[in-house]
Amino acid sequence: MTKENVNIGIILGSTRPGRVSPQVGNWVKEIAEKRGDAHYEIVDIAEFKLPFLGDPSGEEQVKAWSSKLTSLDGFVFIVAEYNHSITGVLKNALDLARDEWNNKAAGIVSYGSAGGARAAEHLRGILGELQIADVRTHPTLSLFTDFENYSTFKPADLHFNNVNLMLDQVIAWSKALKPLRNA
Repeated sequence: MTKENVNIGIILGSTRPGRVSPQVGNWVKEIAEKRGDAHYEIVDIAEFKLPFLGDPSGEEQVKAWSSKLTSLDGFVFIVAEYNHSITGVLKNALDLARDEWNNKAAGIVSYGSAGGARAAEHLRGILGELQIADVRTHPTLSLFTDFENYSTFKPADLHFNNVNLMLDQVIAWSKALKPLRNA
């Protein structure tokens, strides 16, 4: 591939103890890295120890978060469904930046009792407001069929093609939007 490769952050949207988002994120990254069409990295919100929006402390963490987002051309959000929506920490992480999100593309991989579909739909509205172009293909993972004992990730084979289709779209849109960010 040419030097035109884009940088895609796989954002782990949960910080809850016992979370499964690292398992899902690593699975997506493993699939993605075999493609050779972009640079993929896990971006774990938990590692940034972000303050809540409006909290005057945590300026250094917010700067580090902003810098990380600026370095990325697109995103894959690993989204857990909590109470029919996204996690509070993901919403906070989205709200702590503005321009860093603009004119970038995103895919969503969600999980929950209904495949995380309700959380993904809430996230799509937020992404639109942040000028992030979310792609159509959306792998949904069921806590009942893709996780053993609700905690050990064992995805069904059918998800592999959906992840690749989603990544095709994220890469195409990330490349297409890059000139807008460089203008």
